Amino acid sequence: MKIALGVTGGVAAYKAAELVRRLQQENLDVQVVMTRSAQEFVTPLTFAALTGKKVITEMFGSQESAPANVESAIEHIAVAQRIDLLLVAPATADILGKFAHGIADDFLSTLYLATKAPVAVAPAMNVNMWEHPATQENLATLRARGVHVIDPDEGYLACGMTGSGRLAATETIVRRVRDVLGLRRDLEGQTILITAGPTREDIDPVRFLTNRSSGKMGYALAEAALRRGARTILVSGPTDLSVPEGAEWVPVRSTEEMRVAVNERASDATVIVMAAAVADYRPAAAMAQKIKRAEKGLTLELEPTPDILAELGRRKGNQLLVGFAAETDRMSENARAKLKDKGADMIVANDVTQEGAGFDADTNIVTLFLRDAAEIPLPKMSKFEVANRILDQVLLLRK
Repeated sequence: MKIALGVTGGVAAYKAAELVRRLQQENLDVQVVMTRSAQEFVTPLTFAALTGKKVITEMFGSQESAPANVESAIEHIAVAQRIDLLLVAPATADILGKFAHGIADDFLSTLYLATKAPVAVAPAMNVNMWEHPATQENLATLRARGVHVIDPDEGYLACGMTGSGRLAATETIVRRVRDVLGLRRDLEGQTILITAGPTREDIDPVRFLTNRSSGKMGYALAEAALRRGARTILVSGPTDLSVPEGAEWVPVRSTEEMRVAVNERASDATVIVMAAAVADYRPAAAMAQKIKRAEKGLTLELEPTPDILAELGRRKGNQLLVGFAAETDRMSENARAKLKDKGADMIVANDVTQEGAGFDADTNIVTLFLRDAAEIPLPKMSKFEVANRILDQVLLLRK
């Protein structure tokens, strides 16, 4: 996995060298980005020697190295697209202010705006700067946007004062990085079968019935399961998503194809997570030729598709079975009924009419429904974070 480590201009910049080594020990590929002020405290050569990579110090290259060109002009976009996490340690009050207010005047601040990857910041500064209302307001803004803030430690500071502001311990930062990336290895020995995406039911050779599912939730679950050490089987309907590296990918199209693929592999799984948005109905008879347009109306006769979740629930034995419920009304009532009727151990339900919880969004707002337990509502968070919370609950249920 790839991390961009932003190093900004504070006395604690020298500690970033130790942090690079620890991140590498976690099998993480580290690309260092330094601000101009950071170079006043430690040289880029230090990080280049540690990582074996060019350290990015300028937005458009430097006159000493090479003149600006198209490649250097869009390098921030290339880095933004290939990283799994942007970590800034130490993060000065200045960079926090830039991030909070969308100022992009150097490579690091531009990278922050350009990346879709999770962002974590480890502030380090004078105690008075840390406690200043402007700094705290900027931090509140970043937290509200989902940035992971690794609070500084208290103690003796380089300025001679004592209080909060010292860069968090290296192990604390590494631990948070593992949490954000889902690198916990606590699912080793488990085989998790996950379904994702929509299914398509043919009407004729050019038309089909489907739904608005993008597959993002199922693919996030597969990514999270892989990072936590599980053997992961991903049975997926048609999507535009990249398959998580290491997943055993089984592409399908129709509900019947998904049913066959799941049944063939279900016996290998200790956990089955049915995140796919399976079509509930299909044409009773698909036309062999394209249906021609006519002035009169067209009536389609539909029949129910196989209920894969219910079939699994009837014979799951010691397997853990998780289902999903996308609702538009009476979410709790419908989810509880589904939990009972399908024989599932957990239902993950969401109200798709909520902003940030519908189809094709990068975030979700879900509630976990368990047998003989209170429901667990989760706030809006990225689908990868939701995936990890679901897997956390799976671990608890497996005990």
